[in-house]
Amino acid sequence: MTTFTNDPTMPTPSFPGSHMVIDDHYVFISGLTVADLSNGHAARGNIKEETRLVMRALLRMLEMEGGSFADVVRVDIHLTDLHAIQDMDGVYAEYFEPGRYPARTCTESPHICGGSNVEITVMAKRQHQSAQ
Repeated sequence: MTTFTNDPTMPTPSFPGSHMVIDDHYVFISGLTVADLSNGHAARGNIKEETRLVMRALLRMLEMEGGSFADVVRVDIHLTDLHAIQDMDGVYAEYFEPGRYPARTCTESPHICGGSNVEITVMAKRQHQSAQ
């Protein structure tokens, strides 16, 4: 069964979409930026802090479904300036076990919603629920 849900700690998306789509096998989390977070506005312009706040929010969303970054199999990242990739990677790598990084795409997207500088989308394997 597929579930379409929004994170109750964030505003309802202003676009026709859901924060998370969950099926029997995967958790799909829509692209997340600091503009989506109530505490994110002060971080705009600091790629390391934007990345840190987005990664923390993604972790919280994964944990809501009983998962963690160890379950992530794919990540898509959009940066307004690809020259910032090393700063973003420095923070991003902290959230994964070394040598166990998910498949990833990173592109330059000069116009990210809300004036953010990084947007991250995640696909994670869902923890199997025990039969009741």
